[in-house]
Amino acid sequence: MARVEWGYHGRAKWCSYKRTTLLICSMNIVVALYVLRSLYTSLYIYSNNESQSAVNYTPDQIRRMEESIRVRRSSEPIELVKLVKEIKKEFSRQERVFKLPRTLKQRITEEILQRLKCLNANANVSEQREAVESWRKEKLEEAKKLIEGKKRLNQTISPKEAKILVRGLESDWAMLLEEIGLWIPAEFINKEHNDKPEGEEEPDEQIIAGRPLPTECHAELHTDYDGLAVRWGLTHHKESAADCCQACFDQAKRAKPREKQCNIWVYCPSETGCYSPDIYEHKHQECWLKYSEQPRLNFKDKYSESYRNSHPSAPVIVPWISGVVSA
Repeated sequence: MARVEWGYHGRAKWCSYKRTTLLICSMNIVVALYVLRSLYTSLYIYSNNESQSAVNYTPDQIRRMEESIRVRRSSEPIELVKLVKEIKKEFSRQERVFKLPRTLKQRITEEILQRLKCLNANANVSEQREAVESWRKEKLEEAKKLIEGKKRLNQTISPKEAKILVRGLESDWAMLLEEIGLWIPAEFINKEHNDKPEGEEEPDEQIIAGRPLPTECHAELHTDYDGLAVRWGLTHHKESAADCCQACFDQAKRAKPREKQCNIWVYCPSETGCYSPDIYEHKHQECWLKYSEQPRLNFKDKYSESYRNSHPSAPVIVPWISGVVSA
């Protein structure tokens, strides 16, 4: 083995590579043991700290925690959760798109349209619905016979398509109509409910705002008389119908010999204004003074249905109060 000789101030020292290697390995082993000891000590101290920091509950506290858990579980809306799940399943079933073969869809559409064309031009929504429902029942019966092998609907319709048609006509009728693009609007029938006792008058016919009307005013509710205007109501407002009637008497007294004397008064008692077929907007408390040799009614009680059809803005009830007086 090779040896190295070196000196320092005249002193000589001999060492071998083997002794150097052993010395380094020994030092590494000592360091490794020290590191392992440190790690073990830290782990031991940490475990001791954890065990010392653990919370120790008393039996009463444990009992209370168990009771709290039991109450929380008992208050869970189990039935509601089940109901929500069922609703979700129902919606998922409804969301399935009902598909028809293209040829079958076209044939169904043509047959329904042909059935609707056979109706009168003035057929209402109910008649159209009845016609479509009649077609559905007939086609359903024919499709069932085709499936059973009793009848052939058409050479182009297979039993498989017949099964799809039966399903659509029975359970998925609404989806089938949506699939072929058929929509019939709903029909609304408004019925007036009259719960008024027999022989009793309407309340609005008994109440007129303002002071009572004298008998000589000959007031008629829901009435509009025609005549030549001697005083326009657009700029002539009165507090009540009685005041309007009095204004008619006053005008007739003050009128000059050749002037028209008022013998008709027309008053608007509605706070929302009164309807008239002219171009003006007639407001509350308008008082029209008119003259006519032979007074003639414009409207009485209600506007006719034909009139309201041609005048969509017209109400049902005539809103005016009128009277014919003697000058």
